[in-house]
Amino acid sequence: MPNASGQSIRDVRSHMNALRMQLASMAAGLWGTWRHIRNASPGFRVLMYHAVGSTIPEDRLGLYSLRPALFRAQIEALAAASMRLPVMPFDVSAFAGTGAAITFDDGYHDTLSTAAPILCAAGLPFTVFVSTGYLSSGDPLYLCPADLRELATMPGVTIGSHGAQHVRLTDCDEKVLRTALSSSKTMLENILQKPVTTLSYPHGAVNNRVRDAAIAAGYNLAACSKFGPIENNCDPMRLNRIDIWSSDTVPRFLAKLSGNWDWMSWRG
Repeated sequence: MPNASGQSIRDVRSHMNALRMQLASMAAGLWGTWRHIRNASPGFRVLMYHAVGSTIPEDRLGLYSLRPALFRAQIEALAAASMRLPVMPFDVSAFAGTGAAITFDDGYHDTLSTAAPILCAAGLPFTVFVSTGYLSSGDPLYLCPADLRELATMPGVTIGSHGAQHVRLTDCDEKVLRTALSSSKTMLENILQKPVTTLSYPHGAVNNRVRDAAIAAGYNLAACSKFGPIENNCDPMRLNRIDIWSSDTVPRFLAKLSGNWDWMSWRG
């Protein structure tokens, strides 16, 4: 028999999450109207995904695991729009124009089993940022080294680092910070036998100290989690992304691509 108190808490969370989405959608509509009046350019957008089909234990609101059918619909819509919004690799040379790049954080196994076949069938490149602590954990929720090697052989796939442990690098002391950045890079390069030079900061946490440590460790391109397009004269070590959620219907997904959700960049 379900626990009434527990069910009530879940109902409240669900209601609050729905209310947040309604308010966010209203803000997106107002922002879209303002952008239409100003005739703003959509710019270059780096999409940030996490899991496709798996349950993420820490994700209490269920934002970051998309249903495979919804993910497929989003990718089909993106492929259909690629004439005006080309999908490019996560590479600084692409960021000057209009387009999109696809990235995944953490290194879930469903990136290989579910997302990759959809993306490869559509002919779209993508980057997977892997936390090496998860990689070596033995947890089937995540990629293992053999999975990673298989993923890296697929067309259009780039592997990047997501740190050694999934912790906020801004909270780490100097020794832990250097180890988190260098050990994850070394482990990935040993597994893949190729250089790894791209990074996604765990939890999006970056400041000048972390940025400089990442450069010192040998990274030349890094993504954070600040919502928004890539802007002119952007810092290649602090690249904005567009957060994709499990509640993003295809129309909302396209609205995010077109810039109607750029108001979220004001959150900081």
